[in-house]
Amino acid sequence: MHDAELLATVDDARREIAGGWVAVTGGVVTAIGSPADPAPAAARRVDARGCLVTPGLVNTHHHLYQNLTRAFAPALTGGLFDWLVTLYPLWSRLDEEAAYVSAYVGLTELALGGCTTSTDHLYVHPRGAGDLISAEVAAARDLGMRSHVTRGSMSLSVKDGGLPPDSVVQDDDEVLADSQRLVAAHHDRSPSALTRIALAPCSPFSVSTSLMARTAELADELDVRLHTHLCETQDEDAFCVETFGRRPVDYLQDVGWMTDRTWLAHVVWPSPDEVTRLGAAGVGAAHCPSSNMILGSGLAPVAELRSAGVPVGLGVDGSSSADSASLWLEARTAMLQGKLRHGAGSTSARDALEIATRGGAACLGRAGEIGELSVGACGDLVVWPLEGAAFAGALSDPVEAWLRCGPVAARHTVVAGRFVVEDGVPARPGLDEQLAVHRRVSAAMQAAV
Repeated sequence: MHDAELLATVDDARREIAGGWVAVTGGVVTAIGSPADPAPAAARRVDARGCLVTPGLVNTHHHLYQNLTRAFAPALTGGLFDWLVTLYPLWSRLDEEAAYVSAYVGLTELALGGCTTSTDHLYVHPRGAGDLISAEVAAARDLGMRSHVTRGSMSLSVKDGGLPPDSVVQDDDEVLADSQRLVAAHHDRSPSALTRIALAPCSPFSVSTSLMARTAELADELDVRLHTHLCETQDEDAFCVETFGRRPVDYLQDVGWMTDRTWLAHVVWPSPDEVTRLGAAGVGAAHCPSSNMILGSGLAPVAELRSAGVPVGLGVDGSSSADSASLWLEARTAMLQGKLRHGAGSTSARDALEIATRGGAACLGRAGEIGELSVGACGDLVVWPLEGAAFAGALSDPVEAWLRCGPVAARHTVVAGRFVVEDGVPARPGLDEQLAVHRRVSAAMQAAV
């Protein structure tokens, strides 16, 4: 990649190189330079003139299957709990075909928006649905995306005082055995891994205390990461106090999750003392600004979390609550929310870019591997065009222009040195066929109301 308008490395020194170039060999970055530096010989040279080049964006929280019920009208009138209760019966129709096609379409959408690494939190496992996690892994591998798939779970149904129906919950032993199987089958521990598995009981209101505690023990035994929703809404606070006699962060401590192995989705309502405690423990946070606004959950204390030492990344969240799976949009919204909360000078485009890249890498335990362009890091990068009417007069600062103008889609998205998006379209053929399957599966699921 050569002759960029600006190469924003987001490396330890936060180098920005006008006219910069980056070389990728064998899936990793092997050299970075300025126009004055001799570039190495290359099998392929890609012109980035008029473009901003950044590390690939990292998505730290998603529910890919939810694009099957995107913008589902009956679920849009209440808060989180009402929304979930409306959608659980639809999601109970998930099967392997639905998991594969929703992952394929969702990951393609993410790649078009500059995402190179995505997590997924699939916590609905209907009886007889098949191996949903392996179906997602297959879709990511078919597309060439870097993927952290989490084995989600729910164990408390309505009869146990939870929210989900009986048909989508499992008992502790079943969840833990399948978690162990999936880690053995798919988890790659190498620094350049394309596939990793984490363990992810859904939330305090859908999972037993015993499953939370036993999952933490299993994650420690298998040396994998932990993920769950926490501090998302005030309703969740009230649930935890009523059910456990504890606030959510206290509950997290009780079940052995206050560790740097953990990253949490949302983290909208921690108290100042809890922010400090999360930072001291090294617990990460996936900030989901669009979803938090659509569901009326609130504005997360992002600046306070980062100041306390909490690694903060971005999440698009599920496409039933955020609807548009664009990390560019989430980065822009995070910047705007930061300004709204703390003032116009508080949050820059560079802050948002750092959260979308390095912050996400830290949440996933991959600092130095992804989320930056440095020698030895994974060869994941995005070429963003800064051309046309939207960018007229804007190029005095290409990074600010990238996020304040636009909207911008990726011209090229590269994962491990391979094009996932090339010239603005998916590099792998077959999207139209998958969209036809998606329409059929989505229609059948939504007809189940």
